[in-house]
Amino acid sequence: MSNVKKPPVFIGPRRDVVASLKMASMEFSKPALPAEIMSLVLDYVGPTDLIRIAQTSKRMREMAYDDTRWVQRLKLMGCWDELQARKLSEQAAIMTGLPQGTGGVVLNGEKPIANGTEHQSHDRKASTSDGFDPTPISSVGNLEQSVTSTQDSALVVLKNVKSIRGQARQEYGKVHAALSPFYEDIANSGGSTESLVFKRYTEPESQAQMLSQLQAFAKSDNTQGWYEREQRLRMAVSLFETAALKEFRNGYESDDIDVLMRRYAHVLWILNGGQSAIDLFIHHNHLITRKSDYGNVMDCIDTSTGTVKLEHTQAFLTRFGVAYNEEISIINRAFPPSLDVVTPFLEKVGSDVLSPFLTALFDELHRVNIESYLKAVSGTFVQCFNLMKDLRPSQSDNEGLHEAVIPVLRQIYEPHIDLYLAEELDFFRQGCDTAVRDWDRQLSEQAASTESLLMSNVNRQADKKDFLSSFKKVVMMPVNILPTFSSKPSGQKAEEEPKGGPPPSKKFSLPEAPTDELAAKAAIMNMKLEGIRSLFSIEVALSLVHAAKASLERAAQFVKLGGEYGDAAKQQCKGIFVSLLHILGHRHVIEGFDKAVDHLSNYRPREQGERDESNVKPLVTFLELVNVGDLILQMMDVFYEQELVGTKLTDRNDFLDPAVKAKKKFEQMLDERVASGLNKGIDVLMEEVDYLLATKQLSTDFNPEASMNPQRQTMDVGVSEAALAVVDVVSSHTQMLVGSTDKSTLDVFNQEVGLRLFAAICKHLKRQRVSVEGSLKLISDMNHYFKFIQTFKNNELLLYFKALRELSQIYLVDPSDAKELATIIADADRFYGIFRAEEVYEFAERRADWFQVRRDVERAMYGVGCSVIIPYWNDITCIYEVNGSILIYEGNDSSMTLLWYAAIFGTDTMWGVISYSLFSLFTIQHLYICVPLICGQQAQAITTTTTVQAAAQCSTFLSSSYTSPSEFRNEVLDSTNYYRHLDNAEVTY
Repeated sequence: MSNVKKPPVFIGPRRDVVASLKMASMEFSKPALPAEIMSLVLDYVGPTDLIRIAQTSKRMREMAYDDTRWVQRLKLMGCWDELQARKLSEQAAIMTGLPQGTGGVVLNGEKPIANGTEHQSHDRKASTSDGFDPTPISSVGNLEQSVTSTQDSALVVLKNVKSIRGQARQEYGKVHAALSPFYEDIANSGGSTESLVFKRYTEPESQAQMLSQLQAFAKSDNTQGWYEREQRLRMAVSLFETAALKEFRNGYESDDIDVLMRRYAHVLWILNGGQSAIDLFIHHNHLITRKSDYGNVMDCIDTSTGTVKLEHTQAFLTRFGVAYNEEISIINRAFPPSLDVVTPFLEKVGSDVLSPFLTALFDELHRVNIESYLKAVSGTFVQCFNLMKDLRPSQSDNEGLHEAVIPVLRQIYEPHIDLYLAEELDFFRQGCDTAVRDWDRQLSEQAASTESLLMSNVNRQADKKDFLSSFKKVVMMPVNILPTFSSKPSGQKAEEEPKGGPPPSKKFSLPEAPTDELAAKAAIMNMKLEGIRSLFSIEVALSLVHAAKASLERAAQFVKLGGEYGDAAKQQCKGIFVSLLHILGHRHVIEGFDKAVDHLSNYRPREQGERDESNVKPLVTFLELVNVGDLILQMMDVFYEQELVGTKLTDRNDFLDPAVKAKKKFEQMLDERVASGLNKGIDVLMEEVDYLLATKQLSTDFNPEASMNPQRQTMDVGVSEAALAVVDVVSSHTQMLVGSTDKSTLDVFNQEVGLRLFAAICKHLKRQRVSVEGSLKLISDMNHYFKFIQTFKNNELLLYFKALRELSQIYLVDPSDAKELATIIADADRFYGIFRAEEVYEFAERRADWFQVRRDVERAMYGVGCSVIIPYWNDITCIYEVNGSILIYEGNDSSMTLLWYAAIFGTDTMWGVISYSLFSLFTIQHLYICVPLICGQQAQAITTTTTVQAAAQCSTFLSSSYTSPSEFRNEVLDSTNYYRHLDNAEVTY
């Protein structure tokens, strides 16, 4: 901008036309501050002065009318909606075809107006219409007259502000025109009751509305002196708020809820959101001031026993709930629906009413009785939780109450949760320890008293002095526990009885205590075996499970709190379950199984009295113990599924979870103890099987010809008494596990029993002599065993007893069919690979006619008879018999050469020499000359290793030198007769 100065005026005629131009000078002025700084300065200029500055120049007008400057003022007042502004700008761009972001808008079909500028028609004359003209407030009458036309619109001016880009100055001008007179008046008058606001508006709602708008309008005041003006406005608002609160409280105290209290609750809500009304209502609420009317702490404690009376705490909470619902009714009637009064009110009553009462109750119970303390903490938590779910919600927000319940409960119980969870776990552990310790103590005391009773009549000195008498008592110990029967004739006995006396009692007369030490020790062992079933108790397990369930249910209630305390409650619930497994499982069940296995290991069936019963008592007792253990394991599974998995306290698929790890470890240890006990039990059962086979199997069952009875009847082909007894005792014990153990354990047990039964039968069969006639009963027995094993449904085990059935057929072959017997023995497929040919050969040796068929069988199998081997200290040379001829071989490790052979007839020998290449044999440093006892007439070469090995198996080692063939023969016969004597065969001469 430039200023042109006029030349001085000279009086007189003008001589030169351009002289004035020559004398004129041009001066240019530049702004002293940059535009950016000027723009910042304008931010702190009042709106009226800012309009005046805009009238000074076009450049200043652009800076003063910049739309962002006025948008910022609207934002400070909270009247600008950026989303609405963007939406209107997009609509304007679509209607006019201008690119988005130009900032222009269409008003009443006129040409778009750019940001910060107006049309040329709206020049400086439009300043008065913008609402920025100063108002002469010295004349109140004039001021009242100026605002009369805008009386109604001024109360809602902020609500009517539109967020239009390019029109922010105009919108702010409307606000300034409506609110500036009231704001300046309060700033000048100091906020007294003489202010224009209180004179112009007589209704408290209108006054509150205007004061609320003025508080928002004051936020856009950033000119000099803004703080003083704001303080005066706050003073005015405070005076009005105090008067409104007084009326609000009067309405509450006078129970004028629907008129006075409701009106001023809305007034305060309009003024500043109603927070002051909420605070006054909460702090002076009857529910808090009259909390002593709901109950006393000592009323909830039984002073004689120190137990908590949860019914009294419930009565306290019930009275509290009734009073609370009455206050909620007042809130719903007095406060605006959009105002959240319930949440802060609930927090206040929780901290001022419930928390002090419960804290005093918990502290007293913790000092008096821990169990009552635990019940009180968890029980009152449940009562409070149920109470708050049943409280009346506000009329506007039903969900807000439920969301506020958890924080309030967390606030109440936060000081007590850590102590409670620690005490809960300690109390459970101590209770379980006490229960298990008491049970062990009772068992120990009972065992000690029984042992003391059994040993009370033992006279150790008498036993030392009379050893033979003591030995006799030990030998006759099974008889001592039976009724005493006299060996005298019945007639003589009758004479000794007194006439008219009572008949002798047929009942057993058991002595109160044994009279010798060994009998007492046997009775103690029986007592221990009988006590296996009481090594751990299902009643103790139930009591511990119930205690764990009670503790876990109490602790699990706090999971509802969520967050840190909810996680802590979950971990403590898992800790309770782990402690249950440790105490019940390891200290009670596992130790009980260990003791039971130890008792079974020390059991000697042939030293424990009668054997007429059909079962093994210790094994039966242990199986009963296994059933109890399995029942306890099932209890643990149900407890785990219902109390932990079902309530989502743990995840069964989380292998790192301590509860999952502890449960698997307990199951593994229990399976190991059961397996160990069953193994010992199977040992005992097999001893019983051996005993039954040894005592009930008659020698004539499988060899009727051995009977000394000349009137022997036809052979019985039915199942023997021994087989029936064995199957009965084994079946009764295997059936005990059905339904009480899992299928895998049952299959393993049955398979082990079956394999050991197979071994026992094989061992028993090798002790028998079986004739052709007696083989029928043997076959019946094997079929009986086979049918029993079929009930196990184990195909692999069934093959063993199929092989036994086939094995029994070798005794049915007639002696005349010895070659067919050899074919049966050598057929490995016939016995399903269970028996080798050598093993079947051993069973065949138990035929009663074995020495009659042996030669034919061996010839058919090997062509080898029983040989006498004479060692020589030379190179490898072997002499043996094939089909009645002697073959002598000599050679090294890799080859053998047939040197000569001899056919023997009686005692004569025919010698010959044959060169023959043979197979490789093991290294031998001796010469073996094999002399046959039974000779043939034809020599054949040996072509298999099996033949040589078989020949060596039936050889007898004799001296290496003889003086005559007769001496040699006598030596052979002596050795052979000794073998026959061992096998109960006839001696050969």
